[in-house]
Amino acid sequence: MKETSTITLHSGGHVLYHLAGDVGVITLNRAQALHALSLAMIRDLTAILRAWRDDPAVKAVFVRSALQEGKSVAFCAGGDIRFFHQAALAGNPQLDDFFTEEYALNHLIHTYPKPYIAWMDGIVMGGGMGISQGARLRIVTERTKMAMPETNIGLFPDVGGGWFLSRCPGHVGEYLALTGQVIGAGDAIAWGLADGYAPSDALGSFEAAIAAGHASDADVLRDLRGRLQSAPAPVLAAQRAAIDRHFAAPDVAAIMASLQLDDSAWAQETLAALRKRSPLMMCVTLEQVRRARSMSLADDLRMERDLVRNCFALRPGAASETVEGIRALAVDKDHQPRWNPASVEAVTPEMVQQFFRSPWPRHAHPLRDLA
Repeated sequence: MKETSTITLHSGGHVLYHLAGDVGVITLNRAQALHALSLAMIRDLTAILRAWRDDPAVKAVFVRSALQEGKSVAFCAGGDIRFFHQAALAGNPQLDDFFTEEYALNHLIHTYPKPYIAWMDGIVMGGGMGISQGARLRIVTERTKMAMPETNIGLFPDVGGGWFLSRCPGHVGEYLALTGQVIGAGDAIAWGLADGYAPSDALGSFEAAIAAGHASDADVLRDLRGRLQSAPAPVLAAQRAAIDRHFAAPDVAAIMASLQLDDSAWAQETLAALRKRSPLMMCVTLEQVRRARSMSLADDLRMERDLVRNCFALRPGAASETVEGIRALAVDKDHQPRWNPASVEAVTPEMVQQFFRSPWPRHAHPLRDLA
C-alpha cells in the first residue's frame, strides 16, 4: 500500500485513500454514522478524484467503506440529514454549499474519464447512490440494501435520482422514487441499478486483483468483471406487471386509487407505504422523475438543485416539509410527521410547479458549468 502525492483532506479521517498497484482506493470511514456524507467528506472525495483524474500513475478508482464491529454494514447511508435539519433552522449557508458540491461530485463521478468501481456492500441509500450510480462497475453483495427513501423525510430522490431512476425499465423508477422501497442485489441488477454480484467475503480477492498491476484501464475492468458471480434472483420480478400498471397512472392520486382497487398483499402494502410519505413531495417527485426522462444528467442535476433550494426556501425553517420529515424520523424520532398538505387530494398543481421554478437565472446557476 502506498500513498499518491499528498492531497489535503478536511474530514478528520472520514475519507481515506491509498494507491494499490495502479488503482486508487477510496475508503469511506465514518462507520458510526453508516458513512453518511458530510460537507467535508464531499470535499475530500472531490479533491481525491480530481487529483487522480490527472495522475498518470492511477488507472482506475475503487470505492468501498470500512467496517466497524457493532455497526450495520453500509457503503453509504446518504447525506447527513441531522446537519440538514440544524442548518435549515439556523440559516446556515453551508446547507447551500452541501448540495451544490454534492451534485457537482455526482456529475464528476458520472463523467470520470477513468474506470470508477463501487463496492456497494450493505446499505446504499440517497447520497450513497449518488456516489455509486455513476460508476463504470457497480458491484452489489448479498448484504446490499438499496433505496432512494427521500419522500419519507419530505424530500425527493436527488443526487441525480431523477436521471437514474427514470432510466429503470417501465415504471419501476416511479415506484422506487415514491415508495422508497428497499431492494437487494437481484432487483438492483435486473432494474439497471447495479452491474454485477459478488459475495461480501470476496472483497479480499478483489483487492488482491486490484493491487496486481494492469496493462490498461480496460484491463482493470476486465479482471474485476471476471470475478463476478451469478446474481440472486430478483425478489420483486413477480410484481413488475403490477408496478408498470399502477405507476403508469397520470398522478399520485390516480396511482393510489389504482392500488386501492388491487386487493393483493403487495398492492395494499405499497399503498400503506405511500400513505406515510409526504403528499406534497410525492407529487413533486413524480413530476421530477417524468421530467428527467428526457433530460441530460447535467440538466437533471440543475433541476434538482432548484428543487432542493425550494424545499428549504419556499417554506423556511420548521415550516419546510423536509425539516419536518427529518424532525420526525431522526431528531424527535416520534415517526409522526405533520405533513402539509396532509393528503394527496389537497395538493394543487401550483404547489408542485413552484418547486420547479429556478431561483437563479441560468447564467448564475450554481451548477451552470456542468457539461
